[in-house]
Amino acid sequence: MKIIADRDIPLVKEVFSHLGTVEVVAGRRITAGLVRDADILLVRSVTKINEALLSGSSVRFVATSTIGTDHIDREYLDTRQIGFAYAPASNAQSVAEYVCAALVYCSHKYSFDLKSKVLGIIGVGNIGKRVLHMARVLGMQCLCNDPPRARKEDPGDFVPLDILLPDADIVTIHVPLIHEGPDATLRMVDETFLRRIKTGALLFNTSRGKIVDELTLKKMRGKLGGLVLDVWENEPSVDTDLLAMTDCGTPHIAGYSCDGKVNGVGMVYDAVCDFLGREPRWRPSDYLDTIPMCELSLSSPRADPLSDSILQAYPIGRDVAHMCELAGLRAEERGAYFTRLRENYPRRLEFNHFSVDTCVDDGVMLPDSARQDLARLGFHLR
Repeated sequence: MKIIADRDIPLVKEVFSHLGTVEVVAGRRITAGLVRDADILLVRSVTKINEALLSGSSVRFVATSTIGTDHIDREYLDTRQIGFAYAPASNAQSVAEYVCAALVYCSHKYSFDLKSKVLGIIGVGNIGKRVLHMARVLGMQCLCNDPPRARKEDPGDFVPLDILLPDADIVTIHVPLIHEGPDATLRMVDETFLRRIKTGALLFNTSRGKIVDELTLKKMRGKLGGLVLDVWENEPSVDTDLLAMTDCGTPHIAGYSCDGKVNGVGMVYDAVCDFLGREPRWRPSDYLDTIPMCELSLSSPRADPLSDSILQAYPIGRDVAHMCELAGLRAEERGAYFTRLRENYPRRLEFNHFSVDTCVDDGVMLPDSARQDLARLGFHLR
């Protein structure tokens, strides 16, 4: 059994080695020649899976350890009867925590209270539901838009964009990339969308770059009070003019928590074992449970316990600073730099790996409400 795997899939050799010989390679260097005699192909989002790559190969099963499948020609796989698996929801918590940190980051930058803001969530699936939970813990009022769910569930839980966009102070997008049909999202953020959005609103996109018409966004940036982008239309080639217009620009790493990556590995590993009729020998908790708890203390007795803990656990400004360096590079160097930021991304742990000292000053304990909110965000208390 020969397995070709993207080298950025964590633990891939350790996890899959009992199934066969594992050869790791950079995702952008997985070629037709390399996979010609492979049985299993394991990728992340940078490898395009299509006829050009797989025609004439012996690949019987393809898996991507990501929640998105835009890079997979699933119709071709079906035609060739090649098995397929992906990792839906594996990094949903990671993206939700990114949005949570970005909300706090922007509130500090512009000195506003999140409790006074209305958050509009477009797409309330695996990620959007977690964002909704966290925003409510932060005291925000929320409006939700999800037409497919509204058709199947209680429509009273959702509002149309005609209501959400003019009412929301912050809009965050969590939709898949759909090219056509009644729920198409390709370039959903266009001139009509931006004309309807509330003047001075903040816009977040952590879904897919092509959700946004970047040219139009640049022209109408002045209507927005803030802009948070983790995804870009032509990755790894980023529009540096648009990057300069962001308050929080990052290199497609919202879902890059250690937990999210390891969970993705676990899901595709189980799928490969099932395909081969083999009993799994590993689960994500075998790794994640060995990570020592990280201890946090509030930066000062007067610090807000929620925002302080969030930005200590995930100092998102670090990622923003690294991305800003891209603008100073020559055009031909930017794509490689963007790729390196992703490939060399430092380990980021989710909130459940952190414990917060609830004794803030001379034996004074945090109020019960703050303790409960920290726990609801996933933090441990001590």
